[in-house]
Amino acid sequence: MKKIPAGTWVLVADGEEARLFRNAGTDYKASLEQMELIKPRDLLDDGPSGRRPPELNEQSIDEATFAKQLVNRLNAAALQNKYEHLVLMADPQTLGQMRPQLHQETERRIIREVAKTFTNAPLEDIQHALHEE
Repeated sequence: MKKIPAGTWVLVADGEEARLFRNAGTDYKASLEQMELIKPRDLLDDGPSGRRPPELNEQSIDEATFAKQLVNRLNAAALQNKYEHLVLMADPQTLGQMRPQLHQETERRIIREVAKTFTNAPLEDIQHALHEE
């Protein structure tokens, strides 16, 4: 059984939305409280990071931009010491877009990554997945 310390932030994301939780339970029995529902904003003004392959369609560009917005938020919060531990739960594509943009302070706080889509999953399924090996 995986340990998820009390107070850990859990980001559950895909390319279209994200849910940010905090573990209000114990280290071995997560009880997640939703802190925020995050939707993409100002996608045309922001744009994805890095070079953009010409074959990307509009939806892929929007998803990459949203991943960048999520990383910017996590990086800023890490640098302000708003959380000590972080779990990233995202579909493999979103997780792959986020990884190279993570600040070293954010990376240092990651205790677990789950490359699976849980954005529309019931809370019980998310909590159960946190403790699986």
